Amino acid sequence: MAEEASQLQVDPASAAVSTTVVVIGAGPAGMTLATLLQHSGVPCVVLERRSREHVAQRQRAGIVETRAVRMFDSWGLADRVLGGIPYDGILEIRVDGCSHLVSDRDGSDGPVARLCPQQVLVQKLTETFLEGGGDLRFEAADVSLHDLTGDRATVSYRTPDGTPHALACDFVAGCDGDRGVSRTAVPDGVLTAHAFDHGIGWLTVLADAPPPAHPLLATGPHGFAAHFPRGPHASRYYLQCPPDDTPDDWPEQRVWDTLRTRLGDPALGSGPITDREVFRLRSLVHDPMRHGRLFLVGDAAHIVSPMGGKGMNLALYDADLLARAVRDFVRDGDDTALDTYSARCLRRVWNDQEFSHWLTRTLHDAGDADPFLRHLALARLDRLFHSPAAARAFAELMTGLDPSGGAVPVLEPFGDLSARGGD
Repeated sequence: MAEEASQLQVDPASAAVSTTVVVIGAGPAGMTLATLLQHSGVPCVVLERRSREHVAQRQRAGIVETRAVRMFDSWGLADRVLGGIPYDGILEIRVDGCSHLVSDRDGSDGPVARLCPQQVLVQKLTETFLEGGGDLRFEAADVSLHDLTGDRATVSYRTPDGTPHALACDFVAGCDGDRGVSRTAVPDGVLTAHAFDHGIGWLTVLADAPPPAHPLLATGPHGFAAHFPRGPHASRYYLQCPPDDTPDDWPEQRVWDTLRTRLGDPALGSGPITDREVFRLRSLVHDPMRHGRLFLVGDAAHIVSPMGGKGMNLALYDADLLARAVRDFVRDGDDTALDTYSARCLRRVWNDQEFSHWLTRTLHDAGDADPFLRHLALARLDRLFHSPAAARAFAELMTGLDPSGGAVPVLEPFGDLSARGGD
């Protein structure tokens, strides 16, 4: 199977190397898609503009949610590509210094979420793909897409020494993020962009400091803060800040003093800060997620507020759907899943956008917002902490499982949400 997936042919008409799928981008979305295609015996080539070392060190998301773990397990790849440790399903939320433990266990059977940093997942996926004979080309420069609505697409690029190359393919998977070349290859007017600026900034800090017992979210009159594990001896912290702040506005002493105040932990252990940056919370959805032979995957199609940890997991979901759709087409000549790819992905995207928006507003409004909004947010949190029904709905959304328990029919109206046990 791996040998078949690595075989390429030369297209005599164009002198371009021919394959089935060109995957642009070697992050979580691209490497998941490439590995699943390889596992299905579908030939593909991955192009990445950065070096392997750079990609392997990018630190972002840290939790692979339950649905994504079970997705990898369904492919027989969970043990091979998922590092980290099983997540016990307990999230700590501190409100005005008072601690509440919330579970995201929804009662279903099967593997659970894992604390697995993005770079670990990408490294393991890359190793698996290459060991299987996969074709992964780093430092591919000047990537451009052509003939996306023709009989076959072409992707051109240059190697580090400047040599031009071209790949003819049936499909292009744009997995190169919000600022990549894939989405810019779509003509103006084809995609509708739905954008939202939350008006909130976060300072994110990576430090060699003791991780918390459970992922921790805290809110109070001084603002929002969070503390997440990033390994046995490393932590990532988040601090609400003005969107226009810069890292220079946050010297180390200010970081630790503010964390201790907002987390309600005067004894919080510190350590060397290895990375810090400020970003603005925003949400973005492009519709549709397909143009001709180009399929957008992950951040190339949608950005979600980091609250709730849905960004990387949505990318994994997209990759799974696209891999299965291409497999069905190659193996059976069935293009049904390709034709419904965008609608199926977007249903999940909007569901997770709503949940992330709800959690973002709740935890920030419960801090230093307008008193009326603060009391509304505190009421929502009180309901979460004391209502079993609210807790079950929260667990379902955190876990990432479809209420239907499987494939979602996307060509029918949503219908009565209460009949589905929805939120």
